[in-house]
Amino acid sequence: MRAKRYGRCGTWLVLGFLLLLTGPTPTPRPPFLTPTATDTSVPAIGRAWPVGARPTVLRGWEPPATAYGRGHRGVDLAAPPGSPVRAVAPGRVSFAGRVAGKGVVSVELTGTDLRTTYEPVTASVEKGAEVAAGEVVGTVEPTGSHCTTTCVHWGLRRGETYLDPLSLLPPWLLRRGPSRLLPVLDVPLP
Repeated sequence: MRAKRYGRCGTWLVLGFLLLLTGPTPTPRPPFLTPTATDTSVPAIGRAWPVGARPTVLRGWEPPATAYGRGHRGVDLAAPPGSPVRAVAPGRVSFAGRVAGKGVVSVELTGTDLRTTYEPVTASVEKGAEVAAGEVVGTVEPTGSHCTTTCVHWGLRRGETYLDPLSLLPPWLLRRGPSRLLPVLDVPLP
């Protein structure tokens, strides 16, 4: 009796193992579930900061370890309420409206597969509008920010993958200007 039972169990185990080996291969996970894309290169096509001439970065980009993991999927730039928000590069507005109570403007950058987002922003452009680098797309809203002070959250995406928006800016735009010597007046010569 026991021999029969063990014989059947062994048969089922062998059949299960064979099915496992010969069954269909698992499908790969969709790209939006992977933590990072294979292509993280970003062309430095930006020609203007979104706010101000050289705003303070309150919080930088912190890529998540997994698709739904902790991180900061953009850059927070200090900006007073009502400040103009500018497109960093030329493109077409793909969204201008409210998401979860916050004003959001998204711009698909010309000649790339990249999209920038700005929030919280009161849009001054409409979906489908062509914008030039440095063109005003809205103003900073006084509320809706996740910062301790008013700020603009600037994001960059390729498909469903978040990238560092500062990588859009060329090095000359990221650096502060050169030091300048000023004339000294009313100092006696030695």
